[in-house]
Amino acid sequence: MAVRRRSRARISTILLVIWLLIGVLAAVQRGYFGSAEPSCSRIGSAALTIITGPLNYLGLDPEIGCSMPQPSE
Repeated sequence: MAVRRRSRARISTILLVIWLLIGVLAAVQRGYFGSAEPSCSRIGSAALTIITGPLNYLGLDPEIGCSMPQPSE
């Protein structure tokens, strides 16, 4: 019984790592790690792309819109 739990945990960990690596690949292909100035929206979209991983290749296009407070003059 304990061997099955360890086996399931190991398989789950491997699947999670593969899922996230595919997500990183999708974020790289979309250019989120380029030289552009980082912004809340850009960082959020990159993170969401990494988390959604393979779903990006099925047509899902995650984007986050947010605004940063501007400093007073």
